[in-house]
Amino acid sequence: MASILAKGSAVSLDLHHRAVVADAHNDLLMAVAARPPKQWGGFFRERWLPQLREGGVDIQVLPVFIDDQYRPEGALRQTLRMVECGHVLAEANADQVALCVDGADIDRALGEDKIALVLALESAPGIDASVELFSTLFRLGVRIASIAHWGRTPLADGSREDATGSRLTAPGVEALREMERLGMLFDISHLGASGVAHVLELATRPLIATHSSARALRDHHRNLTDDQIRGVAGTGGVVCVNFVPDFLTDDESKVSVDRVVDHIEHIVSVAGIDHVGLGPDFLREVIADLTPPCCENADDEDPLFDFPGLEGPADLPVVTEAMIRRGLAEEDVLKILGGNLRRLMSTHMG
Repeated sequence: MASILAKGSAVSLDLHHRAVVADAHNDLLMAVAARPPKQWGGFFRERWLPQLREGGVDIQVLPVFIDDQYRPEGALRQTLRMVECGHVLAEANADQVALCVDGADIDRALGEDKIALVLALESAPGIDASVELFSTLFRLGVRIASIAHWGRTPLADGSREDATGSRLTAPGVEALREMERLGMLFDISHLGASGVAHVLELATRPLIATHSSARALRDHHRNLTDDQIRGVAGTGGVVCVNFVPDFLTDDESKVSVDRVVDHIEHIVSVAGIDHVGLGPDFLREVIADLTPPCCENADDEDPLFDFPGLEGPADLPVVTEAMIRRGLAEEDVLKILGGNLRRLMSTHMG
């Protein structure tokens, strides 16, 4: 697949090079869309494409996340603007990437040594309670969506509102049904615990957690409990491990690629090897790129984003190296790196 930066042993580099590497969550679209439209294609090509190629990324999910400054009145407009940005950057770099809406598109892109891009909605504030708009966004190429972030939405509560004990609202249930009808993957990352339980009761198609780690190893509301992990696996879905340091450990001194592998191994032990992937959530560069109010309180030394040696897509080969060093079988590493996510997208998306 794509060429990669020379990091790690020859064995791990060879394996990484042969793998389909899938990243289920990178907010780079926020950074690109912050530029004037005429710069979108060039900025992506100059700033992000080299990193994706160096990291060997073959499938990249592009979440559409709407900053607070656009909510609520401008949320739909900014959603459409970011979706358009995804289309424009793909068209401007058609020799290197392809926007994909189903498994056949992904297979075609990979066969042409292009990076397969997949659009996703993160919390979907532009939709609000107008569930029929999921169909509109599906027509525009969106294939994954979540219905909550940190707080409350008309569809559900985010994980920071766990104390409410709230389940999906009536429009939230309708949203799940509509997404299943369309062939849009339902993302439980950020959803509150009671909401996750509700989704697991209702889901008839595989679920995805695009960027969530294991609560058994780090007791943070953004992580999934073992029961939730088993539930996602039971639908045939995939849990993609988040690399944000604060979700990996409460001890800054223990932030390391080995801690990432700890979470990977734990989720494998709970869900099974066919239900684990990667959702790194590389944030430092995106946040540094954005203007206030998004980042006015961001601190360059904030441990939430500071992960030396694993700061962006170009560093992904070190994860492969760490998994091999830990003794994971080659077949298992290939599944974790992207085989599982590719299978889910090929069989249940679009």
